[in-house]
Amino acid sequence: MKKLLFLVNPSAGRTIIKNRLYEIVEIFYNFGYETTVYPLIAENGSEDMTRYHGGEYDLVVCAGGDGTLDRTVTGIMKCEDTVNLGYIPCGTTNDFAKSLGIPKDPIRAAKRAVKYQPVPIDIGSMTALDEGKNSVDYFVYIASFGAFTDVAYSTPQNLKNAFGHTAYLMEAVKSITSLKSYYVKVESEEMTTEGSYIFAMVSNSNSVGGFKAIGARNVEFDDGLFEVVLINYPKTPLELQTIVGSIIMGDYSCPYIRTFKTKQVKFTCEQAIPWDLDGEYGGHHRSIEINVKEHALNLVRK
Repeated sequence: MKKLLFLVNPSAGRTIIKNRLYEIVEIFYNFGYETTVYPLIAENGSEDMTRYHGGEYDLVVCAGGDGTLDRTVTGIMKCEDTVNLGYIPCGTTNDFAKSLGIPKDPIRAAKRAVKYQPVPIDIGSMTALDEGKNSVDYFVYIASFGAFTDVAYSTPQNLKNAFGHTAYLMEAVKSITSLKSYYVKVESEEMTTEGSYIFAMVSNSNSVGGFKAIGARNVEFDDGLFEVVLINYPKTPLELQTIVGSIIMGDYSCPYIRTFKTKQVKFTCEQAIPWDLDGEYGGHHRSIEINVKEHALNLVRK
């Protein structure tokens, strides 16, 4: 039989996955896989397992939210061997799974993970250039800073489990009253600009935070390009209202929102600012460079 490593985050979403483990393992067996189940108790468990042991298996399947997927993929990117990945989304928002059309029902997602062949998709890398660190982190679908970007990792897990996506909205509403701007220089092959921004993101997804992503037009997951969004600091309540309305309505003609596609972009700020990677804390940095790693991940997505 083929070998499968099943990484399970038992705390993800509303902990539904714990009640379906036997069914899922049985599905894997019926498709010819001998399965090793590894519960993700330690924060970096999925990253360490895929980095050091992913190459020992024919397929790795992770079950969890966007954060679990992020850590799993980070480990794969650091692994010396080629690793094929399947994904069972069972988090609160599951943004990337929505974009790929992976069903949120764990049984259907499990069948898809072992039924179809993996295909290559793009992955993002973020290199911290400040203070001579040159450290590299990876993200699956979004790197961002500014308004609301800490909502995913600052929302307590018990609230996520109890209220689901509403818990994120509760935290986001609190963030509106404390909008902060960052003066940032943005450099890419397509354009160079600088200004005060309340939010910026580099993404490869149709969904962010459970909503349609700003700038998500003709998103392709294997074209070597990510979408960049910059939102200016609103100088008046009317400008803020216009920005919020444009986001809700998906109106990209708003003069306070700029979008473009790129394969590489650099952000330089006067101060260290906190970054978010796939809903996980990505550190404080003054200068970072983001690159698209084309076809870097083999993922079952059909």
